[in-house]
Amino acid sequence: MAERRVSIGWPEGLHARPASVFVRAVTSTGLPITIAKEGGAPVNAGSMLGLLGLGAEGGDTVVLASDAEGADEALDRIAKLVREGLDQLPAA
Repeated sequence: MAERRVSIGWPEGLHARPASVFVRAVTSTGLPITIAKEGGAPVNAGSMLGLLGLGAEGGDTVVLASDAEGADEALDRIAKLVREGLDQLPAA
């Protein structure tokens, strides 16, 4: 299982626009990815409802995980998106 721990770079956390950017980015990888607040239960990272239910705020640490083939590269890109608060998934 590949995992990345990352602090949320969006000041407003994973809410509204950043959550939408995040879900689109995760969905575009085509891989099953989960996200959890550190110490919390994981949810489907491609689910807007699951993501909003985390209540993840700016600066919180989240754990991204996947056991799919190609997960390391995808998680690196998603982690960069979250850490830097980007508006789109960085190129591979």
